[in-house]
Amino acid sequence: MTIVRQPTRAGVRDAAAKIAAILPQTPLLTAEIHGQQVSFKAETLQPVGAFKIRGAWHRLTALDPATRDKGVVAFSSGNHAQGVAWAAKRLGIPAVIVMPADAPKVKLEATMAMGAEIVRYDRATENREKIAAHLAHARGATLVPSFDDAWIIEGQGSLGIEAMTQMVEAKLPDPDHVIVPCGGGGLAAGVALALPEADMVLVEPEGWDDMRRSLEAGWIEPVGDNPPLTACDALQTKQVSPLTFDVLSRRDAKGVAVSEYEVREAQRWAARTLRLVVEPGGAVALAALLARKVEIRPGTLVILSGGNADPEAYARVLATKD
Repeated sequence: MTIVRQPTRAGVRDAAAKIAAILPQTPLLTAEIHGQQVSFKAETLQPVGAFKIRGAWHRLTALDPATRDKGVVAFSSGNHAQGVAWAAKRLGIPAVIVMPADAPKVKLEATMAMGAEIVRYDRATENREKIAAHLAHARGATLVPSFDDAWIIEGQGSLGIEAMTQMVEAKLPDPDHVIVPCGGGGLAAGVALALPEADMVLVEPEGWDDMRRSLEAGWIEPVGDNPPLTACDALQTKQVSPLTFDVLSRRDAKGVAVSEYEVREAQRWAARTLRLVVEPGGAVALAALLARKVEIRPGTLVILSGGNADPEAYARVLATKD
């Protein structure tokens, strides 16, 4: 019987201390939406352009020296890839990243620039988890999933500890209503552990809202066959994990879905109002507020999870009003 380590709030605190020792806090911004003040955590300004650096650092620093020498294997469309590559480079750990053939060029090139070995696969016909597991087994390396891992979840949760501290220092209401982008649920689960009193609302692209459906059903529901195309490449997870689902279901988290149009509107709003570049997957939480799919109340915190937008696609979004 395999005993799976469970993520804990104590682990989130440990992760927060690790992150604070190596990285400055990402900015906490405020702006009005529909006449009410909202706080924004700008993870777009992390060194790798996304929150994934948190979980990667917590996971890789937990490896002992002998395990580090054997390397790590991860799978990702780009943000987790960059987080793992960044941490591996600083710790001197060989890293292999399994990335889809259609991964945004900006994410692929950034991952390669940090020294990681890239293995490409076809998102439509091949299974990234199986490819990564085979590579890890063949090389004796450690598999570093993007969300199905206790250390990864705890590392992402360091964001919640950081945001709480910033909001208290700014004399803002405590973050008791958190709106967070969701793919596999690692970020949402980590923040739920970090902020146990907060109401959690998870936002996914339409057609990829399996966490929403899972939470409503009470069991894990995969994404359906032939899901629609989405610009939110970072959130194209076909099935959430028992680890993330368990944390969020016990917290009675809720989920909503947003359209591609609503995501583009959020990207434009962030550029115009916050002066931030936000990639599609990183903008879904903001999109839900702008579209009035989630209420705004004191203590509302929106997580802008990533800013690694494809330059050409982003330019088209800003240039059009559709």
